[in-house]
Amino acid sequence: MEKIVVGLGEALFDCLPTGRKLGGAPANFAYHVSQCGLKGYAVSAIGDDELGKEITDTFDKVGLHYILPKVSQPTGTVKVTLDDKGIPQYEICAGVAWDNIPFTDEMKALAQKTHAVCFGSLAQRNDVSRQTIQAFLDAMPTDALRVFDINLRQTWYSKDIIEQSLQRCNVLKINDEELDIIAALLLGEKTCKDSLIAQDADKTRRVCKELMQRYQLDWFILTCGAIGSYVFTRDEESYLPTPKVHVVDTVGAGDSFTAAFVACVLLGKSQQEAHQKAVEISAFVCTQAGAMPEHKKQ
Repeated sequence: MEKIVVGLGEALFDCLPTGRKLGGAPANFAYHVSQCGLKGYAVSAIGDDELGKEITDTFDKVGLHYILPKVSQPTGTVKVTLDDKGIPQYEICAGVAWDNIPFTDEMKALAQKTHAVCFGSLAQRNDVSRQTIQAFLDAMPTDALRVFDINLRQTWYSKDIIEQSLQRCNVLKINDEELDIIAALLLGEKTCKDSLIAQDADKTRRVCKELMQRYQLDWFILTCGAIGSYVFTRDEESYLPTPKVHVVDTVGAGDSFTAAFVACVLLGKSQQEAHQKAVEISAFVCTQAGAMPEHKKQ
């Protein structure tokens, strides 16, 4: 049976110093899943404008499936600036198309045959898209992977949205900076300027395990930038260092990590194999400009 994997949430343009690039974490995820050989879908909303047409034209060109209803709001854009290490900072426009994703019959039919979905907190900042995301998750098969790639941006999240998402997911993908925030918000952990992983690896493991148990998660994926990454299940743990590469920018690297890991799991690979592939793909994406480079053929 063909594996259908969905990126559900924002589809937008990242306005980088080098020019405009198509992005949005769920759309990036769907693209990278399709590059890994599965049937990826981007599910979002676009405006009836030139940027919206550019999104569908680009997805058509790269062979990515999509459900992108047109709404009255404009297609979303994000101003992205990079620091001297290529780490992005985002200025995210509000009141845009992906804030207003309608739940359509076509989306419901797709949800009912979806093997894995990836969603985040950002697209849930507005009631319309949040209700659509929740309805999509509720319509999926009970044994499907529901990946919450938390993706905290600016002030566009709340404790309620995070907890509701954790209660609906069975996989959490988070980075070390986000783990600091979530540990303080949900567990009352004290945090410092440095990340948990840089402070105390044992504490990091404990926090991850506590979140897994509290929210009954099957998988917990923690990425720690240039340091390394962890994958936890209830019975296993794997850690891999991040390869040293020449970083052009890190936009989309985390999304490609999640996509490669999910694709490998759905293709029957072991946790260690899935983790290794995810590390390799995300390192490659860091060497390329923008969030959606074509994968190198392995």
